[in-house]
Amino acid sequence: MHFAIIAPPVPTQKWKENFERIAPHIHLVIGSETEHPEKVVCAMVWNQQKGALSIFKNLKLIFAMGAGVDHVLSDNTIPEHIPICRVVDQQMAFSMSNYILMAILNYHRSWYEFQDAQSRKHWAQFEFIERPLKIGVLGIGHLGMDAANKIHNIGFPVIGYSNSPKKTIFPSYSGDQFDKFIEQINVLVCTVPYTPKTHGLLNYSLFEKLKEPTYLINVSRGSVQVEKDIIKALNMGLISGAFLDVFEEEPLPKASPLWSHPKVKITPHIASLTYPKESTRQVLNCFDRIEKGLDIPQQVSREKMY
Repeated sequence: MHFAIIAPPVPTQKWKENFERIAPHIHLVIGSETEHPEKVVCAMVWNQQKGALSIFKNLKLIFAMGAGVDHVLSDNTIPEHIPICRVVDQQMAFSMSNYILMAILNYHRSWYEFQDAQSRKHWAQFEFIERPLKIGVLGIGHLGMDAANKIHNIGFPVIGYSNSPKKTIFPSYSGDQFDKFIEQINVLVCTVPYTPKTHGLLNYSLFEKLKEPTYLINVSRGSVQVEKDIIKALNMGLISGAFLDVFEEEPLPKASPLWSHPKVKITPHIASLTYPKESTRQVLNCFDRIEKGLDIPQQVSREKMY
């Protein structure tokens, strides 16, 4: 019984170390090249090339090494009978929520203005107020719900939006109530999964619906945003600033105007990273349940794409 890891070098090494520690009885294949592809029954993948799994004819499980699965589902060479699972980890939610709170609080307390004042050796006492915020979380799934709950618990007004109704401790909207959601906010936190429905969702048409200048925080996927529209909305005053962790092309090209825009903050897709120890445990649990013919708690719906 062999498991394969197909991912960039750094996460591959971390997952390999944890597997060798937790499940030394499982033979690991690194990459898709092996003399015995017929022995590979589970593939753990992140941004694999299209067709990379075709060599494995006896796959029983594909495990996405993260919360998103668009990189797996975009590969139409994968047979539909093979279950796909993803990481669902409270530690990932902890990291994601901390990142979102950091972005919100820096904006709320005018941190960047104080940094500028420090660079000029200027004592800016009483020059900047605590910005009054009305925060909307677009996408209240596992990660978005955790963030929205924490935003609510520290005292900020927060509302949520999702495709289907959710039971929340804060006001939330769903379905055709999107306009009601978007017109109430001045901070927009995007945590939606990438699907055909969310492709290019953060575009100029959406920004025109905002009732007041709004701060944008995107931690979902780069394909959810239209970067030229973000820049246009910033320059038109529809968006007051943007804190972006994901981009249409990654790494973000050096020629991108986002790098030097004065109202844009950039991080390199690090808002929430996978924790190999817990993820290894989840892979083993999912595979064990498949072997026993049991339901898989983290199985992805190909229709919903999450």
